[in-house]
Amino acid sequence: MVEQQEASEDVVMTRIGQALMLLHGGDREEARNRFGVIWAEIGEHGDPLHRCTLAHYMADAQDDAGDELAWDLRALAAADGLGQDRLDAHQASLAVRAFYPSLHLNLAADYVKLHRPDAARIHLDRAHAALDALADDAYGNGIRAALDRLERRLEGA
Repeated sequence: MVEQQEASEDVVMTRIGQALMLLHGGDREEARNRFGVIWAEIGEHGDPLHRCTLAHYMADAQDDAGDELAWDLRALAAADGLGQDRLDAHQASLAVRAFYPSLHLNLAADYVKLHRPDAARIHLDRAHAALDALADDAYGNGIRAALDRLERRLEGA
């Protein structure tokens, strides 16, 4: 039974990864379609890791800022329901709290696109408050740099 669950887990994450490759390759429509099929299968109440991962990437595949915001909010809600034990079962080197700087950065960027600077500032503050969860590595430094860029953009608006 555990082996079946692990195999199912691997299949879902692999399918999300395949759709992500399409997105990164520039095929946003096909990536959206595949993410949508997976979302329909896992559902709004499915595994929080799958929902968080899929919603995070589905947001990036959106053409409309409002749709992007809706998916980023789903990713945040799923992260809020994701326990460290579940994440450890997927990859022990990850920490749930390390998801939050990126999730809040994405929400802040969404709100900037939607001309809602007050909401953007709230999520920038939350992203900054969660930065201690990130390592001093390329990923962490990339998130910090993106936060700085978005803050400067917001200040200039």
